[in-house]
Amino acid sequence: MKEPKIKKEKTINEWSQAVWNPLTGCTKISSGCQICYAEKDAIRHRDVLKTPKYRNGFELTLHEEVLDRPNHMIKPRRIFVNSMSDLFHEDVPFEFILRTFEIMQNNPQHLYMVLTKRADILEKLSPKLPWIDSIWMGVTVEDAKYKGRIDSLRNCGAKNKFISAEPLLNDLGSVNLDGIDWVFCGGESGKNCRPMEEDWVLKLRDQCQEQDTIFTFKQWGGVNRKKNGALLQGVNYGEMPKVMLQ
Repeated sequence: MKEPKIKKEKTINEWSQAVWNPLTGCTKISSGCQICYAEKDAIRHRDVLKTPKYRNGFELTLHEEVLDRPNHMIKPRRIFVNSMSDLFHEDVPFEFILRTFEIMQNNPQHLYMVLTKRADILEKLSPKLPWIDSIWMGVTVEDAKYKGRIDSLRNCGAKNKFISAEPLLNDLGSVNLDGIDWVFCGGESGKNCRPMEEDWVLKLRDQCQEQDTIFTFKQWGGVNRKKNGALLQGVNYGEMPKVMLQ
């Protein structure tokens, strides 16, 4: 039986093979939200491409019609969940979050990457959610003042946990990576992007190596991110969890 054709959405990282957006739209809650790729993309879909799914622009919108998308993916995929929103947004009903997790639970052949800045809500709801091994749960820690998100991540029920330090906006200082499997970081990109200093990245790299946590350096970012590349002192830190390379 052939896999049914499903309209693809562009992935935004090297390790995901598909995106699944049962939510679109969000609200800004921390410094990393200042230049939001998702907001820019949502507005482009609404105003330029006239994509029906983005009729509300970047206003939080639930999409029941795509909630069961993983059911129709026959081949195992690495799926970035809600690249255009935050599943743990305070205005998302718990019932919708639970249904999203139940879809993942019923399709354990896929690997799911879920990323949030609302780690407090994640921690609160975690005991009520059906965690499976193929869910990788992560939090964004772009600024030292948000390191508390790591504790909330550590306390959630996910077996596999990661930190996105992207865009890295300052020196995170001392970071406790106990229970954290993977850290990736990178600089901010695009117009009016804020610079990232090499020393911040080196300190984070060293702590990952000391605490036996996988470290990935994605990019320097900047206005011309392709030109700036992803070498850190001449070295490509492209290591990723083996499951991401399968």
